[in-house]
Amino acid sequence: MQPGDQVKVCRSVVVYHHPQHRGEAFDLQGEQGEVVSVLNDWKGRVISPTLPVIVAFGKFRAHFRADELEPA
Repeated sequence: MQPGDQVKVCRSVVVYHHPQHRGEAFDLQGEQGEVVSVLNDWKGRVISPTLPVIVAFGKFRAHFRADELEPA
């Protein structure tokens, strides 16, 4: 995945920080968004984050594992 790719959430991912459903469980499965960045280094050092893919759904952003997303 590269920044700018359109992706779709293919697994059930529940978040509690969605702006329209703040404090409530909201499932992102089926939502489409754009990859903002893929975290793999920090200050020139290689890192291995648990949720490396940042996806934007309008103003809302969330972190995902690569296996939770598929190309849209």
